Amino acid sequence: MKPDLAGRVLYLARNPAAMADQMAGRPMTLAQAGPLRDEVSTDEITPVAILAHYDDALGRYPYTGFTVDGQQPIAAGAVRAGGFSVTVAGARYGKGSSREHSPAAEKLAGIRLVVAESFERIYRQNADNIGLFTSTDLGLIPRIERGEAIAIDELVTGRDALAAAILRAGGLLRFGQLHMQGIRPAADAGGTGPRTLFEKIVARHALATPVTPAHPAAGDGAFVRADRRFIHEYYTGMCAHMLQASFGPALQLADPSTIVVFEDHTAYVAQSPAHLRMGLVPNIRAMVQAQRDFAQAHGLTLHRTLTDEEAAAPGAQHNEAGISHAMVAERYALPGELVVGTDSHTPHSGALGCVAFGVGTTDMANAFVTGAVRLTVPQCLRVELQGPLAAGTTAKDVLLHLLAQPGIRAGAGVGKVFEFCGSAVAAMSIDERATLTNMVAELGGFTGIVAPDAETVRFLQERRGVDFVLQDWMASDADAAYAGHIVLDCSALSPMVARPGDPGNGVPLAALDAPVRLDIAYGGSCTAGKREDFDHYHAVLSWAAARGLRVAEGVQLYLQFGTTAVRDYCTAQGYLAAFAQVGAQILQPSCGACANCGPGSSTDAGQITVSAINRNFPGRSGPGSVWLASPPTVAASAIAGRLLSFADLQAAQG
Repeated sequence: MKPDLAGRVLYLARNPAAMADQMAGRPMTLAQAGPLRDEVSTDEITPVAILAHYDDALGRYPYTGFTVDGQQPIAAGAVRAGGFSVTVAGARYGKGSSREHSPAAEKLAGIRLVVAESFERIYRQNADNIGLFTSTDLGLIPRIERGEAIAIDELVTGRDALAAAILRAGGLLRFGQLHMQGIRPAADAGGTGPRTLFEKIVARHALATPVTPAHPAAGDGAFVRADRRFIHEYYTGMCAHMLQASFGPALQLADPSTIVVFEDHTAYVAQSPAHLRMGLVPNIRAMVQAQRDFAQAHGLTLHRTLTDEEAAAPGAQHNEAGISHAMVAERYALPGELVVGTDSHTPHSGALGCVAFGVGTTDMANAFVTGAVRLTVPQCLRVELQGPLAAGTTAKDVLLHLLAQPGIRAGAGVGKVFEFCGSAVAAMSIDERATLTNMVAELGGFTGIVAPDAETVRFLQERRGVDFVLQDWMASDADAAYAGHIVLDCSALSPMVARPGDPGNGVPLAALDAPVRLDIAYGGSCTAGKREDFDHYHAVLSWAAARGLRVAEGVQLYLQFGTTAVRDYCTAQGYLAAFAQVGAQILQPSCGACANCGPGSSTDAGQITVSAINRNFPGRSGPGSVWLASPPTVAASAIAGRLLSFADLQAAQG
C-alpha cells in the first residue's frame, strides 16, 4: 500500500520569492526553494480565528498564518487549488498549541505527507491519529520530485510500534475499533529499579492492550488511564463530530463523571477584532452551543463562560468559570494523578505533583469512549533551580531564560518531561510552580512536574479545603535515571523579556540597547492570571497609584483574571481600587488576548505589546509585535509607557 503523493510539493521556505513562485504555480525543487522555515507554529498552520471550523471547510485554511519576512503568502484555498500533496519544512514543525485542526486542515486540503527536520510532540501525534503521514527523512524529497512511489513501510521507519500500527490502520479511532477491546490495568511492576516520579505515576496508570507492552520503556507507545479528562469549546465540536460518525446514536462515554467541559476561549469573542473581521461570531456561538448540547446529552460537568454583563448583574449567582487548565489545578487535580486535556498548557497541573499533558481531538475522542489515553513514553530531564530567586525576578523570568538557552532552542527538550527541583523551586508557591510547568509547552516538552511537598498540602487545604496526606512514593528515587540535567543559579537572574516572534527570543531587560515604546500592556492568561500574578500587578500599580501615576498616555493596560476564584481573591484583598485608579481595564476570567480571543489583542501591525502570556508567535495576539515579560514588568511598563522593570520604574521616580 502506498499513499498518493502524486501532487505538487509545497516548500515552506524562508525566501518570500520562492513562496510567491509556488503560489503562482511555478515548479520548485528543494534546492531551488533554499533554506526552509524552522519553527512553523500551529498558529501559522491554522490561526485561532478559523478554529470554529471542524469539518471539510478547514481544508480551505492551512498555512494562512504562515509568515515569512512579515508577509503571509498563502491565501485561503490556495493549497487545494495548487494541487499540493506534500509539505516540506525545517526544524520543530508544529510548535505551539495542541489543536488537531492543523493536521486536519492539511489533510483536508490534500496534503498526505509532511516532511520536516523535526516535529513537536503533540502535532506529530495528532497527525498520526488522523492518518496524516510525517517523516524526518529529507532524502525522500528528491524521490518524490521524480514521481517515485513511497511505501508506507518507509514512512513509518523509526516510529514506535504503536505509532506505526495507528498509521497502518488509518488513524486512532479505526485502530481502537480493531485492537482496543481487551484493555485492562497493568499491574505496577514496582521494584524494577530506581524511578522518577513521572515513571511511578505512569506505571500506576498503565493499561495492558494486545498491541502495547504492559510495562513500556522510554520510546515505547503505550496507553494509560486518566483520572481526569477535560476539553474546551474549540475541540468539543470536532470531537463530537468524530464520535457520532464512528459510533452513531449508540455512543457511550467511559466514566463520564471524570470528564470536565469548559467554555474558556469565547467570553469576549464578540469583541475580538479577528473574529469580527472574518464574520465568525455566529460560528463561534454555534460551536459553544454544540458543546453545551454534548455535555447535557452525556451528563458532563460544564463550566460556562462568564460575561461582563452577567458579572455585573446585582445579586446574580455564578458558576465557577475560567481557563480550563487553571481551574483543573484549582479544583480537580491531585498529587499522583494523571490528567489529560485538549490544551498544550495542560501541564499547568504538574505543579501539584501529578502527570498532566495535552492531547488532540482524536486522542480525546478515543479517551472518551475507551478511557485510555495514548502516549509515547518520554525521557525525563532534571532541572535544578538553585535559589534564592534574585530580587525582582519571578518564575516567568526563569522560564524566559531557559527558553533562550541554545540547547533548548535547538530542541533538547522536545518530547521530554521537565522535573523541576532545587531550593528555588522549594521556595516557590504553587502558583509560581504552575508557571514553570505550564510553560513546558513552550520548552517543547511532554510535561512538567514538581514533587508534592508541604507547600502542596497547604495549597490544597487553602484553595479547596482538602486535607491531603503525602505518600512516601510521591518523589523521584535518589538514583533515578535522567536523560540530562540542567542546573541554573536563579540568584544570578534579572528581569527578562522575549523579543517578538518566539518565546525563545529571551534577553535580559537591562541588555536592551534602545527604549521600546508601547501601545498595549496585557496581564492575564493561564500563565499570568493566577493569585500571585495579581499580587505582583497590585504591588506595582498600588505603588504607582500612591504617587499619582497612571497608565502612560497612549497605552492601554488590560488585566484579565484566570478564574473566578482569582477575581474573588482580588476583590477580597481590595486590589480593584488601585487598578481603577491607574486606569487599568479589568476583564472577566477567560482566555483572551493570548489566543487573539478578546481585548488586549493588537489591531494594527505597527502596534507594540508587552504581555505576560506564554507565546508571541506571529499573529497569535493580533498583527502587531508582542514582547513577553513577567507580571511586574508588564505593570511597570504600562506606567512608564516603555519596557521597564519595576525596580527601574521606582528608581526613575526617585
